Amino acid sequence: MFQTFRLSMTWLHTWFGLVLGYVLMIAFFFGTLSVFDREIDRWAIPETRFEPQTMPSFDKLLIPIFKQVAPEEEELEAARERVGGPLPETLPLMNWSAYTTHRDPVLSLFAEYAVTNNADDPDDHVHGHVTIDPRSGEVLPHDRLKIGSEFFYPLHYSLHLEWKSLGYWIVGLAALVMLAALVSGVVMHRKIFRELFTFRPKKHTQRSTLDLHNLTGVVALPFHFFFALSGLTIFAGIYLPLSETMYEPLAIAHAKAEAAERGLAYKPAGVAAPLASVDAMVVEAKRRWAARGMPGEVGFLSINHVGDINSYVSIYRAGSDRVTLVGQAVHFAAPTGEVIYEAPPPSTVSGINDFLTGLHLQHFEHWLLRWFYVLGGLAGCACIATGFVFFVEKRKRQHAKQGAGASRWFDALAVTFVTGMLIAVATMLVANRLLPTSLDHRDVWEKGAFWSAWVLAFVHAAVRSAPVLQARMSPAWREQCWTVAALAAAAVLLNWITTGDHLLRSLGAGYWPVAGLGLALLASAALSVFAARRLRRRERAGSPAKNASAETAVVVETARA
Repeated sequence: MFQTFRLSMTWLHTWFGLVLGYVLMIAFFFGTLSVFDREIDRWAIPETRFEPQTMPSFDKLLIPIFKQVAPEEEELEAARERVGGPLPETLPLMNWSAYTTHRDPVLSLFAEYAVTNNADDPDDHVHGHVTIDPRSGEVLPHDRLKIGSEFFYPLHYSLHLEWKSLGYWIVGLAALVMLAALVSGVVMHRKIFRELFTFRPKKHTQRSTLDLHNLTGVVALPFHFFFALSGLTIFAGIYLPLSETMYEPLAIAHAKAEAAERGLAYKPAGVAAPLASVDAMVVEAKRRWAARGMPGEVGFLSINHVGDINSYVSIYRAGSDRVTLVGQAVHFAAPTGEVIYEAPPPSTVSGINDFLTGLHLQHFEHWLLRWFYVLGGLAGCACIATGFVFFVEKRKRQHAKQGAGASRWFDALAVTFVTGMLIAVATMLVANRLLPTSLDHRDVWEKGAFWSAWVLAFVHAAVRSAPVLQARMSPAWREQCWTVAALAAAAVLLNWITTGDHLLRSLGAGYWPVAGLGLALLASAALSVFAARRLRRRERAGSPAKNASAETAVVVETARA
């Protein structure tokens, strides 16, 4: 089909990257935001703007709150559909769990309830969830959306397409395509080390865009490769669900055997029993961690088979002092408080998996390394975005001569997934500050603002892309840059007006979750203004005659490269 292997790799790199590059743009951008998802939560929910807390007393504070948790109405409705009828009036309580991190001032509490009348799935269950202030036990409003951890973070790996786990599969396919694009990109660029140091911003659009695409792709190449690979590894159970399909009986038998070996009951006995002091178990778990040379705080705590004689308490260490995602669990008999099982050091295979998972999820405390993640993610976004622009710039003059409109639609999509995505995020932050706190289903309104703004950005990009048919630059790029600047500045101003936490105050107090996002928004506004002004000059200089000469020059330069 192609004369050389390099030409075949060029075709693969171009079309694979174009078709699924839009998904990769979402994964990279919202994955970058997720590096500071908890900090975005603090900005979005002013009631949570206090210092991170350790796990509070279970005996004194958490037990009364757990007893008030009820199943989520949405999950109950879904369970009714699975059952095909009404549910029992009371669903048996199965498990309690509490989770926090070194960046979480608030504490998340979860409860699990058994759905006993599902004949097709005896293990069917539903969940209840509340978020509390661990200092007082106050339950926070349930419809206050944690924009960072509950919206941006899952968007980067699931696209919020939950039906049949469709979003996971699309992102997984995009990750495979990215690995292919990285390998084919290395094959394409024979002088890859020279391109690492080559960027000519004053050249015409096609040349400078290609330079920036090569530069950002090469500089962050290990980062890009690792994150695509580790993301696939983390979700391997979804992509290859053998334990839930072909090997389900074997997987259940293995789980039962493993539980029996560790002394952890797989099922409740149906005999009621009291709960011993969980606080005393926490003290013993901390003592054991310290004895192993790794003192730490509790990150996750769960009680399985609540109220049953087979109940046991699992206490996991917060592993934020290291990259590897570790828990070092200690399990206790809930009725007596005796230690049943202490997790040994992981095996080589488990250790590698834990390291890959921890490196991807970045729950560690190393702030400089977290910022390297941000720079790597933004480099990925720049690489994908410049790939879009180069594709359009290379073809729009030829399409204009032929009277074809394909480049117009590719350009509109590129605008939508670059500046349009920024508009959607900034609009959501503005809506978060404008919507009344007493508004019913406030989280639904915030999500609606995000998706509506993104759709409007696409409509605007499509309408304003007509100049592309004449081989000129679409003004949508410039106009949406101005929109991003206005919305980002408005978000900072509205945060000041509605909470009083202006930038000088948050900086003076050293409260970086608010100050950091404010500075990031102002930096985004400044960069958007700079980009809009540069784009305006490019538009004015983009006459057809000049474009033709530029096309000739870039062909010559590309051939020499």
